[in-house]
Amino acid sequence: MSSSRLEYHLISRLKFKQLKLLAAVNEQKNILRASKQLNMAQPAATKYIRDLEEMFEVELFKRSSRGVTPTAYGDVVIKHAKAILSQVQHVSEEVTSLKQGVTGRIKIGTLLAASPTLIPQCLLLLKKERPTIYVTVVEGTNDKLMPALRNGELDIVIGRLPEYREREDLKQRILYNEPIAVVAREGHPLTKKKALTFDDIRDQEWILPLAQTSLRRQIEFEFRNAGHEPPADAIESISILTNHKLLLKTNMIATMPYQVAKSYSDLIRLPVTLESAISPVGITIRADAVISPTLNYFIETLTKVSKELQK
Repeated sequence: MSSSRLEYHLISRLKFKQLKLLAAVNEQKNILRASKQLNMAQPAATKYIRDLEEMFEVELFKRSSRGVTPTAYGDVVIKHAKAILSQVQHVSEEVTSLKQGVTGRIKIGTLLAASPTLIPQCLLLLKKERPTIYVTVVEGTNDKLMPALRNGELDIVIGRLPEYREREDLKQRILYNEPIAVVAREGHPLTKKKALTFDDIRDQEWILPLAQTSLRRQIEFEFRNAGHEPPADAIESISILTNHKLLLKTNMIATMPYQVAKSYSDLIRLPVTLESAISPVGITIRADAVISPTLNYFIETLTKVSKELQK
């Protein structure tokens, strides 16, 4: 079947309930559980899947005794199904916003740099000024959040902006530039020194960002640029609560975005500079995204809060 013929079939026969079922089956990996989630009978759900497979003339799921998994064709259709459902949600919210004032729901992804200070302050202000805007927050790293942004599961990602190779199909806006601090607990032996070199910190026990993050690559560059191998004795973690507890209970040291480190009065910023680890913090949205009034108001609130943080 040609693409134009398939397009005709989709426009005339495709149902939104089929798209919701695809997303649910992908999530549950089981047609029975997906049908219960959508309050459908399993035979009806199975027929919907078969109708879709006949429409596309491909197998969308592989069946086994352990459930179902998407085929390569299924992955493509599910990705676009999620994007279509996301747009339906957006148009519903936008029409409601026009009728009732700014209201709606936003799904945001947040990286470490934005989690402890920027996002909480923004949400507090948003709740005060627009209590009818509901926000879902998902924390993670770029390798998890950016695919979710691209397929419509997230509306916006806030934090250190991804490297150039990770920006395809995305649009970014810088809120501020943020350095990285090396921190330790109060009373740590290194806090007694007025200045530190890489010789002083290279053999310490470290907490480092995950290997796939841009911050980790910047830290490793700093060490190699100073003629040293990056720390080998390290725990990899992006959990703020876990890292904070570890720092307070041990002699470990860690890197943190400046605003994160600043928010902890029981941590000391060590006198060492990571010159290349200064990155823009900002927002990332899909390049083809239609900015709803709700999302636009949220971005304006982010901009206002970020300016206050820089004072």
